[in-house]
Amino acid sequence: MDQKTTHSQGAGAKRPGPWTKGPGQRSGAGGAGARPARTTDGRPGGAAGRPGGSRPGGTGGRDGGKRGSGKFASEFGQKIIDIRRVARVVAGGRRFSFSVVVVVGDKKGKVGVGTGKASDTALAIEKAVTSAKKNMVLIKRTKEGSIPHEVSAKYSSARVTIMPAPGRGLVAGSSVRSVLDLAGVTNITAKLRSGTKNKLNNAQAAVLALSMLSTPKEGAAPVVELVKEEETASAE
Repeated sequence: MDQKTTHSQGAGAKRPGPWTKGPGQRSGAGGAGARPARTTDGRPGGAAGRPGGSRPGGTGGRDGGKRGSGKFASEFGQKIIDIRRVARVVAGGRRFSFSVVVVVGDKKGKVGVGTGKASDTALAIEKAVTSAKKNMVLIKRTKEGSIPHEVSAKYSSARVTIMPAPGRGLVAGSSVRSVLDLAGVTNITAKLRSGTKNKLNNAQAAVLALSMLSTPKEGAAPVVELVKEEETASAE
């Protein structure tokens, strides 16, 4: 009687399966009988759906950073000289955007001015920096960091004159100072000969004047030839 009862109880009892709690087992993530974590699409994995969590590189995208960062930011300096909110009239009203003027230079003889316009300020600055990088010019400096001779230029309504001034440092104002500073020029004096206060035109005039500089040898050659001609004429 005892054997039959024991046999019937053993036959009717349920065996512990892989998903049920057995003796000494706990349900949950730490138990041996716990169901493995699955993603919404049914694949096993962690919280991110893949073994090891999220992609390598962090939240910054590929390689853990932004595109186009690092090299340009460390080599060149930039300064915003003008930022304005402009409007364009459309059929439904007015559409606003931002216009930015940026000066970019490496303080080693390269400098450029660029403009950018977009609905977002950050995007407008990025466009202006790209434009300034494309329009950079290489200026000719002396060993002391000054310019070899006096130079003047006119851009639109802006007129600027840049003169060497040994021992004076950088004497300039408005956006011309930003251009000369990022160009790495010192011991000079700059004067605005026009009454315009347009920062873009003043900066463009300064860049145009710096691009017209020549080396001391090239600048001294015409003077020597002129002296020789005058001496020959007086001898005759």
